[in-house]
Amino acid sequence: MASYQPHGSGQAPVKCGLCETDRPIQWKCMDCSLLMCDHCKDKVHSKFKNGLDHKIIDKNEIGLHREVLDFTNIKCHEHTLQLSCLYCKTCDVFVCPSCIAKDHKKHDLIEISDVYKTNVESLKRKQNKMTQKDSGIKVKKDDLNKNMSARISMYSKVRQDIFTHEKIINKQVEKYFKELVDKLDQSHETDLTLVKSDLNALSLFTKDTEDKVNEIQELIETHNATEFFKGATMMQISAEIQEPQTKQRFFSPLQFVPGNITQSHVGSLQDERSLSKETKISLVIKKEYQTELEIIAFVSPCLDQSIWVSSGNYKVLQRVIPVENNLKVMSTFNIFVCGMAVSPFNQLLLCVSGKTRLRQISSNGELTDSVYDVTPFIPTAVHFSSGNKLIVGAHQVKLGRSAVIIMNKKGDKENIYEHNKHNQALFTNPWHISSTSNGNIHVVDKISDDNRKVVVLGQEGNIINEYTGYSILHKSIPFKPFNIATSPSDNVVVISLNTSILHILNDNGFLVSYFNFKEVCMQSPCSFAFNRSGQLYIGCTRAAGSQTKEAKLYAIDIAGF
Repeated sequence: MASYQPHGSGQAPVKCGLCETDRPIQWKCMDCSLLMCDHCKDKVHSKFKNGLDHKIIDKNEIGLHREVLDFTNIKCHEHTLQLSCLYCKTCDVFVCPSCIAKDHKKHDLIEISDVYKTNVESLKRKQNKMTQKDSGIKVKKDDLNKNMSARISMYSKVRQDIFTHEKIINKQVEKYFKELVDKLDQSHETDLTLVKSDLNALSLFTKDTEDKVNEIQELIETHNATEFFKGATMMQISAEIQEPQTKQRFFSPLQFVPGNITQSHVGSLQDERSLSKETKISLVIKKEYQTELEIIAFVSPCLDQSIWVSSGNYKVLQRVIPVENNLKVMSTFNIFVCGMAVSPFNQLLLCVSGKTRLRQISSNGELTDSVYDVTPFIPTAVHFSSGNKLIVGAHQVKLGRSAVIIMNKKGDKENIYEHNKHNQALFTNPWHISSTSNGNIHVVDKISDDNRKVVVLGQEGNIINEYTGYSILHKSIPFKPFNIATSPSDNVVVISLNTSILHILNDNGFLVSYFNFKEVCMQSPCSFAFNRSGQLYIGCTRAAGSQTKEAKLYAIDIAGF
């Protein structure tokens, strides 16, 4: 189809399709597809056969009118000398009069123009659908481009953060190594000064001694008896030269012990998606029990639905069983408990203050010594792994030693984790212990009252991570983990006593979520444990400033960790 090109468009002007002169184009015949000047429209085209019935439009309307198709010249596929006049919907073919008379009399026959309109509408719907899809694809492409730009920007930022932190760490390391060298130089200079002082004193003593030896020799060789006896008397007194006392009693040189740089010192890459929002954690209080303890420092559910609770240094240990909304006390012991855990055989193992051997209470309530002895250490924490191995945290104040000990059911020590490969202590004071199914051991290590951390040991006993809290949660308050346990989903939950925040860590000790107990109006939680069915028990301390025995125990349903 020819198209009209106005003058000045940069192309040769289109001439009239009839006279081919330079007369300006004014019209177009939609039936003939001819562009015409005003003269040819009136004088020439009007004389065409049926020309007066043709549709002629103004040049300015070109593009607004769609040319009408000629349906009269569609040949019949069956009778090639005839033209199709109708469309058979039943057979989905064009038909001529002969076709109709022969095979299609009773079929559903419609006008070819109606078939055309139906197809045009269907194609337009498909066209619109494709256009919509294309628009959707463009939106997705725009989103992906924006996402890519954001990723590139974030990548550049994180990369720069790493390099910046590397410079900071390098400066800190250089500063620390300089301090080590300065300390060594100062110690060396001090040692040399002492040695030089001693050498000088010894040199003076040697010179004085030589002088006296020469004086004595001269006296011995004198030929004057009077002078000899006079000199001998004086020499007996002055010949006693006191030997100098050196200040360097012994030599103990400083040794350099290389240390390890762990992820906690350098940092790590964590997916922001791994840190869930608080709202994704579901914690519902099912039961609330009142006790007569100052604090529930330890809680250990038994296999028979009873629960052991201890007030720690308040020296009360009780076995209780929930009865409706109350706790029935089954037995009570007056004992200072530092840690406790229920064995797979439903026996309670206890870390007792000052005792090197773990004590046990059988299911019938008898208190005896167990086979687990950690001499020379004092046990401070006890935990049974998913493989029923006993893990004991131990400390010895006088020796300044701490260790985590793996023991079998006979009481034999299978592994003792005390030092790293550089002979540096792994722990200061193991307070509480838990473990995950991959064999990692999580230890709450008490460095001081205001300085604690969670140390994660790998299967070989090496430190693979140290969790020191989440900076957003501990901007001005120190992270003070008090208790630790492993959830049914194999996450490690740690409670920070001074903030009532529950930290949820993965098996490698990285934070994946957290929960604030204030969301459920729970005050001062300090101990917790999961029973075999996955229900969580949380023990609390009495309210701040209270002197009454009112610590509460909660039965909790959990979801999300």
